Amino acid sequence: MENELTKVEDLKKTDKALTKVAVAYGDGIGPEIMKATLKILKASGAPLSFEPIEVGEQVYLAGNTAGISGEAWEIISRNKIILKAPITTPQGKGYKSLNVTLRKSLGLFANVRPVSALHPFVKTNFPNMDIVVIRENEEDLYAGIEHRQTQDVYQCLKLITRPGSEKIIRYAFEYARAYNRKKVTCMVKDNIMKITDGLFHKVFKEIAHEYPDIESNTQIIDIGSAKVAARPEQFDVIVTSNLYGDIISDIVAEIGGSVGMAGSANIGKEVAMFEAIHGSAPDIAGQKIANPSGLINAAVMLLAHLKQTKLADSLKNAWLKTIEDGIHTPDIYEEKSSVLRVNTDEFADAVIERLGQEPEHLKVSVLNEGTGEIQIPEYTRKVAKKQLVGVDVFIDWAGNNPQEIGEQLQKATSNSLKLKMITNRGVKVFPNGIPETYCTDHWRCRFVKQQVQLKNDTPQYLSINYSDVIDLLVELQASDFDIIKTENLYEFDGQRGFSLGQGE
Repeated sequence: MENELTKVEDLKKTDKALTKVAVAYGDGIGPEIMKATLKILKASGAPLSFEPIEVGEQVYLAGNTAGISGEAWEIISRNKIILKAPITTPQGKGYKSLNVTLRKSLGLFANVRPVSALHPFVKTNFPNMDIVVIRENEEDLYAGIEHRQTQDVYQCLKLITRPGSEKIIRYAFEYARAYNRKKVTCMVKDNIMKITDGLFHKVFKEIAHEYPDIESNTQIIDIGSAKVAARPEQFDVIVTSNLYGDIISDIVAEIGGSVGMAGSANIGKEVAMFEAIHGSAPDIAGQKIANPSGLINAAVMLLAHLKQTKLADSLKNAWLKTIEDGIHTPDIYEEKSSVLRVNTDEFADAVIERLGQEPEHLKVSVLNEGTGEIQIPEYTRKVAKKQLVGVDVFIDWAGNNPQEIGEQLQKATSNSLKLKMITNRGVKVFPNGIPETYCTDHWRCRFVKQQVQLKNDTPQYLSINYSDVIDLLVELQASDFDIIKTENLYEFDGQRGFSLGQGE
């Protein structure tokens, strides 16, 4: 009896030592690869316990438009760690992506996707590539703020913030230091988007100065993507905004051998979520041929996040040894290089058999060879002097003659704000536009104070009151102009906070 009581107490102590993980089995191939991954984690002795949550397609179709139940939110709130298989968002009914909902609602600002070549055991043209893509996860175009504004024109807002940029860029340098990486490359398009991507680039340069031990450089996203696809061995850690990171990480995974092999971590201040980067692949669901490697690698990242680096290395090395031994699922099986074609469950069993072993040819995983822990300080807002200097009024007008709308606007307005220019799709068309410019029914009309000071040949806008804007809008409304929206023009500490028109 005494021994039995002791066993019960030991079990209670063990349970307290376990980290509870919210587990989403997902849709399509999700349940199959999750089952295989959990089997490996349990066999490895990982100090984890698993609590299932309901998310995804069936939750959507049951009438929950968010794709996640209230009970699931409660479990996530308690556990703070999520292991998630791919889910399906029903098509054609306007459902929002649950992945984006989870990332933004839980403050999972950093998406981390490491990919290294498994040459010659998995086919790739780049045997030396070893890249980590660190993608901003909460803002950019993924804010999903879209509007139809005219018969012709649809809009999506791109939001880049200083706190968001600071967090993700600092995370990239901290990650490089913690995992013994040597270089961080920033990908932007600030030759075109000078304010939004310009901010991201500016913050990158500021933070890079604080890490003199890590090489840093910047690439324009188009040529940078081309270089990643052509010469990936030149890159180490890539940090970029949300959309660019989504594209780049899939390029990296595909040229590394297979999108189905890569895992990802979504890291926030309080919560972290780990998942494969691939989709739910409903076309092969139930056939037991899905490759669980992406979710296995996500589980490795989960263990590393919990500072179980030795255990993470053990699991990763067992997986590498399985790949090296030629035991492959159908997606990576090659007649000449593979030894055994296996299904999902058999692949998991092969990994379990190799726990404690290390690869002989592939690089052995050593996740704790870096220094220190990743630390992200709280954001401190720097307040600048803000003054209103004008307004852009967007007008729906079906004509196609810029001179005509320009003259009508000038006749319609008599207050202190005067029409400075009109652009169509960003190109100046009035005054002094050129006839070859194609115009839609969406016109940006910039109004500023009549007198514009010049300083070193640079326009200096005079400050105005918002009542001037209201008066202007009243006049335009009285003249039957169809106002879509307005955008105030501000200066911050004397620096222009708005873009010029192309040709302005």
